[in-house]
Amino acid sequence: MLSLALIILDARFHRVDDMRSWIGTALTPVVWLGHVPDSLSRWNDEVFTSRDELVEENESLKAKLLILERRSIKYASLAADNIELRSLKSASEQLDETVVVADIIGVSPDPFSHEVIINKGTRDGVTEGQAILDANGLMGQVIQTNRFNSRVLLVSDSSHAVPVEVLRSGVRAILLGTGSVDRLELVHVPDTADIREGDTLVSSGLGGRFPKGYPVAQVTLIRSEPGEPFAEIQAKPSAKLNRSELVLVVFQHKGFRSDDSQEDSMPDGDETQSGGVQ
Repeated sequence: MLSLALIILDARFHRVDDMRSWIGTALTPVVWLGHVPDSLSRWNDEVFTSRDELVEENESLKAKLLILERRSIKYASLAADNIELRSLKSASEQLDETVVVADIIGVSPDPFSHEVIINKGTRDGVTEGQAILDANGLMGQVIQTNRFNSRVLLVSDSSHAVPVEVLRSGVRAILLGTGSVDRLELVHVPDTADIREGDTLVSSGLGGRFPKGYPVAQVTLIRSEPGEPFAEIQAKPSAKLNRSELVLVVFQHKGFRSDDSQEDSMPDGDETQSGGVQ
């Protein structure tokens, strides 16, 4: 009966608003105490974590870090490949011959033989004797081919020789490999020849093996001994013989054909065939 009377007074006459406010205020500590267990439970879960959970979370973070590091390395490698491809494109645009981009896939284990293997072979039209370039200069020539790859003899090999001329003065000479990737040697050059340190040596085209005008090396040392008819002249290869990964295979004939791409005739100007880097 008391509850019914209070309901009627509250609904019709609004006589118990003050009482409700007072009771609500008085019961506030009780409401707060009622929420204490739940608050303590959430705080305990946030502050105190089991060792197994921490170990699991740590392993998960390590795995994610490894994935991110691998992606970072891959992106760095892709960026380097992109820069090298741009350099090769720039180099190929300066050539009159048809070229194919190839990837170096192997290096000779013989320390006395400077040879590399590229992933282009007879199916791509590669033949023995073709010149091989990187973005900086002449690397060597093809000495052996099969259907899928070819073996290249680098200019630094002691058995390799390139007919060259001094770009500045036109003096002709033979540039020999010395077995060192950073040193070549000009032979049978009179000490009166117009050659200076810093001169650029380019292929002369004599002998028909290498097309004319490719950068080969830069003169680094000239030494003349009294009474000797020839000067000792050393040069540094222009190509990055032990660092390049992508190279250009040069085709001198305009009517070059391959299994992947056939051209009846090449238009005037530069032509580049991308063989696809694997």
